[in-house]
Amino acid sequence: MFPIEKFSSIRTPFYYYDMALLDATLQEIQKYLKPNYHMHYAVKACTNADVLKHVAQAGFGCDCVSGGEIEACLAAGIKAQDIVFAGVGKSDWEIELGLKAGIGFFNVESIPELEVINEMAKERNTTAHVSFRINPNVGAHTHANITTGLAENKFGIDMEDMVDVIRMAQQMSNIQFMGLHFHIGSQLLVMDDFIALCHRVNELQDKLEAEGIQVPNINVGGGLGIDYQDPDGNPIPNFKAYFEAYNDNLKLREGQHLHFELGRAVVAQCGSLISKVLFVKKGHYKQFAIVDAGMTDLIRPALYDAYHLVQNITSPENAPEKYDVVGPICESSDVFVKDHTMPAVKRGDLVAFRSAGAYGEIMASQYNCRRLPQGISSEKL
Repeated sequence: MFPIEKFSSIRTPFYYYDMALLDATLQEIQKYLKPNYHMHYAVKACTNADVLKHVAQAGFGCDCVSGGEIEACLAAGIKAQDIVFAGVGKSDWEIELGLKAGIGFFNVESIPELEVINEMAKERNTTAHVSFRINPNVGAHTHANITTGLAENKFGIDMEDMVDVIRMAQQMSNIQFMGLHFHIGSQLLVMDDFIALCHRVNELQDKLEAEGIQVPNINVGGGLGIDYQDPDGNPIPNFKAYFEAYNDNLKLREGQHLHFELGRAVVAQCGSLISKVLFVKKGHYKQFAIVDAGMTDLIRPALYDAYHLVQNITSPENAPEKYDVVGPICESSDVFVKDHTMPAVKRGDLVAFRSAGAYGEIMASQYNCRRLPQGISSEKL
């Protein structure tokens, strides 16, 4: 799987992207897209230029949460009309960028934001297309830090205010109401969460129809999780069950379009963080594999207590031993995994932190004045 012989000349740590797996994942998603279904890759998962180019080649749009992400998508060849722009705190320059580029929708999350977009669109003598992010108050079976659909949350607009906000938008001179946007959380593996969202959207649509309000577009966000425990056994997420949840439970109206914003599920399994073993330190009760990657390169274990499978890719045939795999950062939280059994490692061996294509390279920092890891695609080796 890993071209070890080509890794010897690359400074570690670095991110490696298996583009064949990415393409297979994109093709699997395409199997389930209907003519009125639209996929917007959630760019915050990974903005590696090669990854974005493959997303563009697959004909997908993008879900952006910053002006920088919009710029990256346009540079990669994503069509402006296929870009949706979300986020609770859009700066003026970012709104200006979206208006100038002619993006598909602004996913608006507050009344003050709506008012600013209208004023800026008026100054440009243009019309801004907006969808409203509504909090459906649907709980999600995931980590508390990545649950986003509850009522008491910084994201979105409360359901009780939905009709009034839409009416307000309809009265604005430079706003066109285009639909509703939802997102309940991330790394969801229970389809019941998505089914519950469908039922809530159905209720809200009935309420809006009773008010005489038509909704051209429904955006259900993303959230589908991946198998961090067994990336080789399950390299491609269960897209069949995911799309069936919406096909079977969401009551779309005639002519309505459905939008998805998958991120992690698209890119997580194709990316691995490659690191070198610096030392094997033996204690009285434990032994530590000290590697040259740290929480600056992959923050998820320190931030979420997230698990990434660690593999010895230099000597996978070695007898197994147990390690705490730790990094060099001067923080006690710089620990990737404890009591992890893998083929014995020695100084100079390469290890792979699997399922790191999402929220890996993009979240890297330069704490301790460390260099940022580079991202290398398989097609460039």
